[in-house]
Amino acid sequence: MIQDEDRYYMTLALEQAALAAQSDEVPVGALLVKNKSSNAMSDDRILSAGFNTPICLHDPTAHAEIVVIRTAAQRCKNYRLPDTTLYVTIEPCIMCVGAIIHARVSRVVFGAPEPRAGALISHPYNQCHQCFNHKFDVKAGVLADSASYLMKQFFKRKRG
Repeated sequence: MIQDEDRYYMTLALEQAALAAQSDEVPVGALLVKNKSSNAMSDDRILSAGFNTPICLHDPTAHAEIVVIRTAAQRCKNYRLPDTTLYVTIEPCIMCVGAIIHARVSRVVFGAPEPRAGALISHPYNQCHQCFNHKFDVKAGVLADSASYLMKQFFKRKRG
């Protein structure tokens, strides 16, 4: 059942990534979802959804993960977001991993790896995770082909 849930929410994150591409931003989308207490998938569990906006906001920190964490924290009126899952189409960078740790996100599910800047499996933060006061679960590869395709098409069009 959790596999179906991960695919469902990743599909919504991919929709956010497509919106990023339409805005001429690198197509990374994300959702922050309350962990379920029942078996039903529900859109009312979504705390926030968003996509990369560093170019349009002139803000190097406006990665999709940071955008959804900020929005959810404002919505919840709390800088801590325990018992949540972050769905993101591309493996988070070290800046985003830092935000995930500080927000106390419980779980991260991502699509495609990011070989250059990814900080979960490509360049694992967990090599020194003993120094962090918060740990979270990671699941990689959910709808990875779709996420990778969006990125490849975006950069093919940019270089075109």
